[in-house]
Amino acid sequence: MDSNFLIEFVGYIASFTVLVSFLMKNIKTLRIINTIGCVAFVIYGVLLNWSIPIIITNVAIAGINLYYILRKEVK
Repeated sequence: MDSNFLIEFVGYIASFTVLVSFLMKNIKTLRIINTIGCVAFVIYGVLLNWSIPIIITNVAIAGINLYYILRKEVK
């Protein structure tokens, strides 16, 4: 299997997951699925020879999502 195909496949999966997250009515579900998409984008950024802007942005978004997921659990 071509490595470029694999890299693009991970990117499409990440994009699809983030897109699907915005279809969720429940905010917690949205944040969980969005976080999964962010993790996929971090993997994609690593596969793109460490694309720092992709990695930093998605680590930050995942961190924000996790903060709100855990914050709501405490309340």
